[in-house]
Parts: sequence; C-alpha cells; structure tokens
Amino acid sequence: MGTLRLGDTAPDFKAETSMGTIQFHEWLGDSWGVLFSHPADFTPVCTTELGTVANYYPEFEKRNTKVIALSVDGLQSHLEWIKDINETQNTTVNFPIIADENREVAMLYDMIHPNASEKFTVRSVFVIGSDKKIKLTLTYPASTGRNFEELLRVIDSLQLTANYSVATPANWKHGGDVVIVPAIPDSDIPSKFPKGHTPIKPYLRMTPQPNL
Repeated sequence: MGTLRLGDTAPDFKAETSMGTIQFHEWLGDSWGVLFSHPADFTPVCTTELGTVANYYPEFEKRNTKVIALSVDGLQSHLEWIKDINETQNTTVNFPIIADENREVAMLYDMIHPNASEKFTVRSVFVIGSDKKIKLTLTYPASTGRNFEELLRVIDSLQLTANYSVATPANWKHGGDVVIVPAIPDSDIPSKFPKGHTPIKPYLRMTPQPNL
C-alpha cells in the first residue's frame, strides 16, 4: 500500500477491537472519524493519550466524530491495559482499540515506518470525513504525545470549511474571524456573508465565523 493522501478514500477493513468486531466504514456510518495509532500497550505516553481522548470524548461527540485507536498488541492486552488507563487517568475508555496483531490495518494505513521502528506503529492520526475521504493526516514520533486540543481545532476548521466558502487563518479557534476564499468575488460577499466583512487586501478578506 502506498502513502495515503488527502482526498483519498480511507481504506475499509474488518478488525477485532476492545468493543467487538467492526467493519470500519459501516462502523463510521454518517459520522466523521479519527483513527489514531499508538506504538504499544502498557507504555507511558500512550496511556496519557488514550486517557486524554476518553476525557475529551464528549467534545468529539459534539462534532459528530467517532474515535478509534490501534496498536499491534492483542485483544487481551488491550482489555488489561484499559484498566490501567481508567485507573491512572481518572477516566473510562469509551471508544474501541483495534487489536492489529497481524499488522493488516497498520500496513493499509502505512503506520509502520521501518527507519523509526520495524515492529511498532508511529503515532499516526487520520481524520476522515463523513464521505469516507481522508481530510487530515498527522504523524508524530513515539517520544512525542499528541495535542488533542489541536485535533479538535482542526476538526472544527474542516467541518466549517466543508460547508462555507471560507478558510481558517493561522492559530484560528472556534469563534474567531475567518478568511473568505479568493474564488468569491466582492460582489457576492454581501449575500453570502451577511455579517459583513473587512477587506485588508484584495485577496485577504475577513468575516465573522458564519455558522454562529
């Protein structure tokens, strides 16, 4: 499998998880999805990451987004490890963890980078739209835990820009002003953006977030 790129259809698969067998596309349904891998069970950074996702789960639900984790450890290992995550992170893991012992999903999504580790997955993130297309990818090394507030921020941006002719500027957060895309002529702005806009340059026109 080659590298997956933005706009590609996320590969479908059947897998055992800590919450039963799933068919990925069927499990996603009409939701957005986040598929993220971690190098191994019973490791410190991964424990904090999965605990953080569990604590943030209501925020993903608000965004109609399902989350699913993966490592190349087995199902029994996952189930035992979840007990540790719940205990140490003061949470309840309420999303599935894929048991990818044969590395089928890891290979499908190019999660094993041999020059980093021949055995373990890197910290991959795939954000998948309701159309099953890959909208965003992130890759972190094993030594660096991910920022899940940033993940929520980019989901906000992806969902906003999928529905409106806008883009989000640097460091944008939900509620901030957005950029009107250059393809919209000035003459169309009043009807499309009734909250008004601020022209800074002909190509840089700001408007309040349109879906608030």
